[in-house]
Amino acid sequence: MHSIYARVNSISAFWSTCVMVLLGAVALSSFLFNADPKGNLDIVSLKVFHSKTRRYPFRNEEIGFVKFNLSADFTPLFNWNTKQLFVYLEAEYASPQGVNNTVVIWDRIVRRKEDATIDVVQKDKYKLRDLSGSFSNVLAAQYSLKYNVMPYVGVLSYGEAARTAEAIDFPEARDSVS
Repeated sequence: MHSIYARVNSISAFWSTCVMVLLGAVALSSFLFNADPKGNLDIVSLKVFHSKTRRYPFRNEEIGFVKFNLSADFTPLFNWNTKQLFVYLEAEYASPQGVNNTVVIWDRIVRRKEDATIDVVQKDKYKLRDLSGSFSNVLAAQYSLKYNVMPYVGVLSYGEAARTAEAIDFPEARDSVS
């Protein structure tokens, strides 16, 4: 006859195995639903200004402000295993030295399917800065709206919903914000 500890051990091992199999089935079933959301992205304006750095007030740098319009519908990405979406707009450009830069200029976390339709008009959330401190001689930037699906169980998946049709050049820096 088995002791009470052996019986509790076998019951808990059986239930934990059942839970792991169920979680594995949920993670694998998420691969059956492949949604490809599409959106529209339009860069309205890109302005670059001279500024002082925060940490070193004697150093000058250039800061870019991007105004954009975007609309996208991410509702097809929501299923029983979607916890939240991380949606972001990024600028990709190359410096004169050949270093590729990717900068996030806007982001949003979408937690509900009801909030998954996004319409943003003339908004900039983060400033555009380059490590060199200047946008002169920088190649034109390509802008793209990307997303990250965060599931309850399973692997993260990434995708792109919109991209600008052509690269946009950085203008010459101005002295004052107007």
